[in-house]
Amino acid sequence: VNGEQLQGQRDLEDGDEIVLGKVVRITFTESESTAPYNPENAPFDGKLRLERESRRVFVDEREVNPPLSLPQYRLLELLFDARGAICTRDQVVRAVWPDAISEGVSEQAIDALVRRLRDRIRELDSSHEYIVTARGHGFRLDNEG
Repeated sequence: VNGEQLQGQRDLEDGDEIVLGKVVRITFTESESTAPYNPENAPFDGKLRLERESRRVFVDEREVNPPLSLPQYRLLELLFDARGAICTRDQVVRAVWPDAISEGVSEQAIDALVRRLRDRIRELDSSHEYIVTARGHGFRLDNEG
């Protein structure tokens, strides 16, 4: 709760942030109210930042240069928009190669793209693995670096 590991029980207060296993992030809103979940407005702060209009990517306020290729950027944008949730390989294919038939994109092509994107991010921050493989499920972005 609020960046601290919970020991025992405690009452939640309006605005408390609850993180479950680095995958699920919930903001508590007073117990008598409900707030619709809108992933566009959910906080996803971290060292990695996107400027969508210009397709620029920053890690710890340093720009990835030269810019990412279009497939690399599309993959990163998909993972970023998922806000830590796992993206399946099918989701990757649809986001990165929207005109391809999913059976036409090999596992090796997806793995090679992920590897190249990891390498590009690692050029600016080798202390943290931003793109995490969830074996048998897909990939997720860990932007807490």
